[in-house]
Parts: sequence; structure tokens; C-alpha cells
Amino acid sequence: MAEARKVVAELRQLAEAVAEPVRELTGLPGAPDDAKIAVVDRPGWIKANVDGFRVVLDPLVQHMAENGSMPQGSSMITAVGSRVTGMQAGLILAYLAGRVLGQYELFLPPDPDATPDGSAAPSADAPAGRLTLVAPNIVMVERELDVNPHDFRRWVCLHEETHRTQFTSVAWLRPYVQQQMTDFLLASELDPASILNRLRAAADAVAGAVRGGDGESLIEAIQTPRQRAILDRMTCVMTLVEGHGDYVMDAVGPSVVPSVAEIRAKFSARRGSAGRIEQAIRRVLGIDLKMKQYEQGSRFVKTVVDEAGMASFNKVWTSPDTLPTRDELANPRSWLERVDGTGTAADAPD
Repeated sequence: MAEARKVVAELRQLAEAVAEPVRELTGLPGAPDDAKIAVVDRPGWIKANVDGFRVVLDPLVQHMAENGSMPQGSSMITAVGSRVTGMQAGLILAYLAGRVLGQYELFLPPDPDATPDGSAAPSADAPAGRLTLVAPNIVMVERELDVNPHDFRRWVCLHEETHRTQFTSVAWLRPYVQQQMTDFLLASELDPASILNRLRAAADAVAGAVRGGDGESLIEAIQTPRQRAILDRMTCVMTLVEGHGDYVMDAVGPSVVPSVAEIRAKFSARRGSAGRIEQAIRRVLGIDLKMKQYEQGSRFVKTVVDEAGMASFNKVWTSPDTLPTRDELANPRSWLERVDGTGTAADAPD
């Protein structure tokens, strides 16, 4: 218990300490000094994400009530949990609870005390977000990798602090992501026939993953055509923010994390050493694809910064229109030409 308290205290201190190096490198103002930091266990992480899902799922529940597809008196969890959307969320939470090291929680439920009558405040009044670190997972991985625990904790905090800096510095980014997620859910086909067809596709995806095939992930298999288009936009923005996080972590790392090279090498090797069952789960949930996209995002950021500087890269945060497209993520100079006017030759796509 005493050791756990020490880990929690250190993580809080490190999360605050790395904020300034991240701001200096990125040129972004970052979070206010009183921004929230939460250090949680695995059940705490799941609860936080369920609460966040409630914020995003509210529009879907309202839509279901308006079109008569939700039984009278049903709770949100009952209504949504019986749908494919609930299955997606449950699968992801169950798998990631033992693996996530930290995250910046975009969607927090509004504080009932924020309004005089005790009702939920409007979404604009909801908390802006919170940096969350999953202490037992961090300790588990640092022991598994046999690395300096203090350096590893600082390294994890660097990545998550970059996400906090992104979403607190760019006013439109969080509402944009939330709107894309809401649109994704509202694009669900809620009639029984459509759900059955997607469940059959999901079964095929699971069978293919177990056999070791390269077919669709479960998440891809149960999407509607409109959801695929929305997910493409979401994938682009998340590839950018995760790639930016990796870039900042590696750029700042040497100055604040003495053993960063060893940590990065061992962590990357760990990603690629999953057993057959682990690999099947990753394929089912599309996590292998996500890892490749994050690597692509890091290459995009590095190329743009190396060729045009951080100020030019930061034009990416101007508006949703300056976000890179899927093609531009693979071809950073085409983004530079469109947004900064400095692109020259085209890169070869990955």
C-alpha cells in the first residue's frame, strides 16, 4: 500500500514536471496550472471511460427515443448495451483495461453542481478533459521491460502530457472529435435486419483473425458505409495527434529521460512480440492497424518539422480544414504545399 501511494505521488509530480518541456518544444500554450490529473487503477480507468461514453452516447439515445427504437423506461446502458455500439465499447474496454498506460480523457460528464437546480450542465459547460494515468499498468510494464522505473514513468507522462497540451491549446479540436464520434453513432443502422447482417460480418472477422488472415477487423466489419467515411476522418485526426505525441516524446525524451533510447527500443520490441492469441485479439479490434497509423503519424510530423519547422507544422491546428487527409499523411510534402505553400516534391506513399 505504501509503495502504491509512492507511485501515485510520483506520477502526479512527473505529469506536472514534463508540462513545460512539452510547451517549449511544441510552441503550444498547454493546459492551465490547475488542470486535472488523475492516477487510477484498472477499474477506475474503466469507470472513467464508461462515464465518457455516456457523454458521447447521449445523442444516440435521444435519437433512438425519438424514432421509437428504444423501449419506454429503458436505461441508456440497457438500450445501447444491446446494440452493436455497446458491443464495440465493451470489447475494447475489456481488452484495454489491462494494457492502457494513460490517456487524455476528452469527454467527462458535466458536474451536476454546475447548475443551480442540480441538473446536468450543457455540454459547453462540461469539464474540458483530464489527464489520466493507470498506475498498475505502468508498474507492470516497467517491470516486464526491466527498465528504470522513474525514467519509464516520466516517458509515459511525456506522451500523455502532449495530448493534454494538444486538446487544451486547440479550442476546436475536442468539439470536432466529439462531433465526429456523435455522427458515427447516429449513422448506426438500428433496425434488427441491419444489426443481424453486421453481426454475421463480425463473426467472419473474428474467424479470419483467429486463422491469422488479413481481413477486416471487428470494428470495420460492423460499420455502415456512412460510418466508414466518418471513421476515415476520425482516423486521420487521431493518427495526427498520436504521431505528434510520439514525436514530442522522442524529441523531448533525451533531455528529461536519460534512458529513453533503451525504453523506446524495449517498448517497440514488446509491441511486436505478442503471442498468437494476443495477435488475434489485436486484429479483431483493429489495434495492429492503429499502431501502423500512429507510426505513420510520427513520420508525418517529423518530415514536416524537419523541412519547414515547428511553426509551419502548427498550422495543422488552425481548423479542421488544415488537418492532413489520409493521402497527405502518407505524403507530408503535399500537405505542406496545400497548407504552408512550401511543398516541393512528392513522397512515395507507404
